[in-house]
Amino acid sequence: MRRRGQSEQPRRQGAGKSKAREARAAPLPDANLQEQLDQRGRERDEALEQLTATSEVLQVISQSTFDLQSVLSTLVHAAGQLCRAESVQVFLRDGEVYRLAADNGFSPEYQQYVREHPIRPGRNTLVARTLLEGKTVHIHDALADPEYNYAGQKLAGYRTMLGVPLIRDENCIGVIALTRSKVNPFTENQIKLVTNFAAQAVIAIENTRLLNDLKFLNEQLEHRVADQVGEIERMGRLRRFLPPQVADLIVASGSEKQLESHRREITALFCDLRGFTGFSESSDPEDVMTLLRDYHAAIGEIIIKYSGTLERYAGDGVMVIFNDPVPVTNPALQAVRMALDMRAAFGTLIEKWRRMGHDLGFGIGIAHGFATLGTVGFEGRFDYAAIGTVSNVASRLCDEAKPGQILISPRVLLAIEDAITVEVVGEFDLKGIRRPMAAYNVLATKPAN
Repeated sequence: MRRRGQSEQPRRQGAGKSKAREARAAPLPDANLQEQLDQRGRERDEALEQLTATSEVLQVISQSTFDLQSVLSTLVHAAGQLCRAESVQVFLRDGEVYRLAADNGFSPEYQQYVREHPIRPGRNTLVARTLLEGKTVHIHDALADPEYNYAGQKLAGYRTMLGVPLIRDENCIGVIALTRSKVNPFTENQIKLVTNFAAQAVIAIENTRLLNDLKFLNEQLEHRVADQVGEIERMGRLRRFLPPQVADLIVASGSEKQLESHRREITALFCDLRGFTGFSESSDPEDVMTLLRDYHAAIGEIIIKYSGTLERYAGDGVMVIFNDPVPVTNPALQAVRMALDMRAAFGTLIEKWRRMGHDLGFGIGIAHGFATLGTVGFEGRFDYAAIGTVSNVASRLCDEAKPGQILISPRVLLAIEDAITVEVVGEFDLKGIRRPMAAYNVLATKPAN
């Protein structure tokens, strides 16, 4: 019995030593837990870092309304820092090629080379291949890639490359390129992060494009409004002495050369009221102003109807010219027809004034000849003037006209004698005219054959 007990004791001791060795060889549960905690801490820190960087990028995008360069610079800096890339580039489309828009970490020599050699779609470079495929391209080792032969690689010395396309409306508008000088492929999380940055870059590019388009449209609108205001101002100036259709023509042509000093053959018509001086001296100023308003309103409508150019008016005297600045086929006949219309209109108006106790009449003088025409005056107050004997003759004939008469010069009669009937009034010694001049009173126009 004792011998059996003695033999079993060593065996139990040997088994205990074996179990102790197994316990020492097995990993401690606490060590596994610590390793898992460390890994989760690293993942948490990396996620927080990425989230912070993404938030900064979004903040830059929201604040950089028209500054796309600030957004791209922030992107390349953040992408390089978070993805452990030594250098980052952004290329954007410029017509048929892609040019460097932002970069971080490259030497000035390499940057100069890239700017002088824009990228075209193909397979020989990272950017070109990404553009051609329209998806992410990951080259683990540029020297081991049989299709890669970009000369710039020797200047930069990079080996591992990642290209992520910038896609807008299914079109590739650019590429974000990351590089490392050693063979060290990018992780899936890093690729996802750059892909997210690429989406943010597209948003920033689109926002900038839309805002620039809006800015351009606003500038166009401002110019258009300024042009329209200028046209309104010009129209206001021109309407003071031109009929609306003539003013419209000058504004539409965009030039006022017609108003510069020039010489042309014209017909001039001068009209005024007989007895106006005595009326104005014996009447209240309010009555004089009321009569003048009625007079000018009536005469203005007729001038516009016959496309006459109002050269000037002073009190009851009004000068109208034809054939300038817009040519008229037969200015003398146009002037006579307007004069006949005036006489008919003022016959009714004069009768009204007579019933009110105002003894007034209306006379017209018409002459034809050459004159020098153009604007005279000063800034803010220009008038259109016709300088020459023809204007003086029209005014002097008007002075000689009796109430209801339309006196025309021999040159007017010569131009339209087949279209009107006249009566000879006689010869007048007109002030400023060296020789007596024959005058004719227009009775009516002849019926058209």
